[in-house]
Amino acid sequence: MSAQPLAVAAPPVEAAQEYPFTDKHFELLRGLVARHAGISLNDTKRQLVYGRLARRIRALGLSGFDAYCDLVKDENSAEIENFINAITTNLTAFFRENHHFECLAQEVVPALLQSNAASRRIRVWSAGCSTGEEPYSIAMTLLEALGNRNGWDVKILATDIDSNVVATAAAGVYAANRQQGVGDARLKRWFTPAGGASGALRVKDEVRELIRFAPLNLMGAWPFKGPFDVIFCRNVVIYFDKPTQGRLFGRYADVLAPHGHLFIGHSETMFGTCDRFELIGRTIYRLAGRP
Repeated sequence: MSAQPLAVAAPPVEAAQEYPFTDKHFELLRGLVARHAGISLNDTKRQLVYGRLARRIRALGLSGFDAYCDLVKDENSAEIENFINAITTNLTAFFRENHHFECLAQEVVPALLQSNAASRRIRVWSAGCSTGEEPYSIAMTLLEALGNRNGWDVKILATDIDSNVVATAAAGVYAANRQQGVGDARLKRWFTPAGGASGALRVKDEVRELIRFAPLNLMGAWPFKGPFDVIFCRNVVIYFDKPTQGRLFGRYADVLAPHGHLFIGHSETMFGTCDRFELIGRTIYRLAGRP
């Protein structure tokens, strides 16, 4: 549900190109993507890389890929953020893979009400939050599951490498075609008209105030130590190689509470990458060795 690399079909290789784009350009750029974002781009993504970055070249008024490569090779270049944003795309929806939210409401929250009774504290991380549908779905689920239990300190951290989608998520406004999956009852309860005739809705403050949005590169330093009770990292690691996946899962284990749960995407698995979790449901894991 996060910023994901290039998930649509590539245009024909023979399509006319405005700028020369050589093997050397592609190898350098995908090396930079791997280093900065951990994303592994295979050869089938070459034309999409060209298309995304040709737009950046035009916007910057550069002469071509030689000049653009020189720009992003500079580790201190302000273009690095735009480069990563351009390479990633964002596929998400409200209550996507709904069995995860059912598990959160029916199993995880009741367990947390017991294990965290003393602290009355729940912390969740949406790692790869994209345009916000995932963390807002988590927030709605938590509010519904907690009901009238006042005094619980509930916070959701929502991060993504793409600063543009983080800004969209923080605004909390969704066009009519983005509201699928919510259902009429939830639309009425948790949303309010955003104004205008477009049918756009804004997430209510009651939901928004649970979430802190921030840009974050999962491959970099994390400015927090947890512990989190739940981490959602869905449809992110499928684009990393196995060693990178293993390191990331290990870092998640380090910041999870002893009873912590990790939700990953429907086409992802932890098999052969990390032995610190136990599988308890469909793409649902719990930290192993819990009390």
